[in-house]
Order: sequence, then C-alpha cells, then structure tokens
Amino acid sequence: MGKPGAESRKEDAVVLKDVHKAYDGHEVLKGIDLVAERGETTVIIGGSGAGKTTLLRLIVALEQPTSGEIYIAGENIVGLAERELNRVRQKLGMVYQYAALLDSISIFDNVAFPLVEHRDSTKEKMTKKAIREKVESMLSQLGLDPKQVGTKFPSELSGGMRKRVGIARALMLEPVVLVYDEPTSGLDPLTSRLVDDLIEETREKFGVTSIVISHDIASCFRIARQAVLLIEGKIVARGTPDELARGDSEVARDFIAKSGVDISHLSRAPVGGAGGAR
Repeated sequence: MGKPGAESRKEDAVVLKDVHKAYDGHEVLKGIDLVAERGETTVIIGGSGAGKTTLLRLIVALEQPTSGEIYIAGENIVGLAERELNRVRQKLGMVYQYAALLDSISIFDNVAFPLVEHRDSTKEKMTKKAIREKVESMLSQLGLDPKQVGTKFPSELSGGMRKRVGIARALMLEPVVLVYDEPTSGLDPLTSRLVDDLIEETREKFGVTSIVISHDIASCFRIARQAVLLIEGKIVARGTPDELARGDSEVARDFIAKSGVDISHLSRAPVGGAGGAR
C-alpha cells in the first residue's frame, strides 16, 4: 500500500512526493506524499476546504504544484510543457460529479468526443467507422445498448445511465487512471451503492487504477483498498478504511465517528457485480 515518501515504481500508477500548492501566498496543500498502486482503488476523503479539489486538479495535470514531484505511470509531469501535458492527460480519465455530459449532443457524440478531440494528436487517425465501433463496444461493455441510447440526449437518461455514459467517455482513450470527483454526491443511498459497484466493476473489467475524491464515508468503506484522510491540506491518516476507523489516529477515528455512518453494517462492493444500467 502507498507509503509516505515511497519511490516511484512500475506498479505505481500515481505518486506524489512532498507536493505543496499555494495561491497568493496561502498554502492549500502542505507536503503531500501519496502512492496509488496500479489496479487498486484509492479514496481521498476529507471535509470542505481540506484541499481535495486542489489535489484532484494536480493529479489530472490541470494545474502544477508550487513544489514537489508528481509521477503518472512513472513519468514526472511537473514542469512539462503544455503539449507534453496533453499527452500525459490521455493516460487519465476524469469522471465528473454529475457526469458533465454535453446536453446539446447525443450520447454517441458525448462518448466519441475524446477520440475526436484527440484524433490529431494520436499517431494513427481513426476513421469514422473505427470511432463508431469503439463507442458502441464501450457502451455495451458498460451495460448500455448502443442502439437504444446512442441517439438519445443526456436529459433522456436516468442518473445511473448518465453515470455509465460518463465512465464510457472517460475510458475512450484507454487511460491508466480513472479519477472520480465526488461520484456519490447528492445521490440517495441505493443509487450511491450502485455507483460504488460500478466503480469497482469498471476497475476490474478495464484494469484501471481508481482515485476517488469523496466525503462519503460509506462509499469509502465499500470500495477503498487505500483510504487517505486529508485535513487542512495535510494527509493525517492512511490505510484500509478499517485501519482508519480503528487505528492509532484519533483524528481519523473522530472524523469517521462524526460522519454518523454505522460502519459495522457496511460491506465491500461486489467485484464485477454492478449489474445492468439503472
């Protein structure tokens, strides 16, 4: 599991070493050391103002740290020129809080968007036929019938189906890492569990590393192999969810206790068990 200050290894998908981030002299992140192992799920939890969003933006290369090193699949991305960052970003898929689909275009065009957007920057330009085949295959693999949903618009789909479409779009460039921004925010408990199952199903089926930014303790216990507690820009505890809840860190135990979640009744998301779209 991710150890503070660990060296960047082949099996590590994302590594942050002593990462600081400041805005106008105000330090938001204060020496972050983090390792997300390839093929595993890391959940970063914390309250409002903890620095989760800033950390997310650094991981997906939308911003650069004030100091420190960030490795994506073994490559240090700090200081890279924008063209090189665009290449690195193709290793990262982003699943936004409310799927963030484009309302004015069809589901097919939403999923195809990354391929069309990055077609000129890839070595081999894809034909329209190849794009169509890849979109249809991805929708099918995520439990959606491309013929039924491909021509629809986002507003015509349920929340669960939109979430699947968002993941399909994020997977189109075959990323190493999928980053989820508050995937269960605003959802009822049943839908939240379905999204948890989907995250784990996607990790297993596509072999991606999942990094989940969340405040949802129940979700963390269901899917995290590594849970990381971020408070006021510092990682104050890390380990399995059980280790945070029952370990030596009083801060972590208190944070989980104050969430009001009865962790004794939580179970892991079933591997490959998300089922069909809802």
